[in-house]
Amino acid sequence: MNSRRDSTDGPEDVDATFAEIVAGLEREGVGKTWPDDEAEAQDDDEAEPAKPTRPEGQPAVATAEEDPDDDPDDHFVPPEPPPLPALRAGTIAALVLIAVGVVLLVVPSLFGLAPRIGTPLALIVLCSGVGWLVLRIRNGPPPDSGWDDGAVL
Repeated sequence: MNSRRDSTDGPEDVDATFAEIVAGLEREGVGKTWPDDEAEAQDDDEAEPAKPTRPEGQPAVATAEEDPDDDPDDHFVPPEPPPLPALRAGTIAALVLIAVGVVLLVVPSLFGLAPRIGTPLALIVLCSGVGWLVLRIRNGPPPDSGWDDGAVL
């Protein structure tokens, strides 16, 4: 059996493989422009003056322009929503049918009916109310005269 020392994935092999990779990159010229130590970096700096990347007096970190009138606690306050439209008679009738259906389903004896008759009747009344509301849904644009549906391509 192979021991840990004899295997090819030990730390010695990793270091040797890394050294081969670095040597191959150096042969190709990769890293020649980078200074190897600080002394070479300082020699390069003395030979050519460094160009400032930011104007004098400017902070190193970019900051947003602050307006003295800006209050940090000030935040966006949305406008008041428009009022809900008034319910029409057909909508009120459909909502009443739904309410009667729920009461008939829960307490059929309130109308003098047995549960055996009240349950199917309640389901019919509930379905009628929901169906009436669904049929009253508008498919066209709102009746306002200034309606615009956005961009038309």
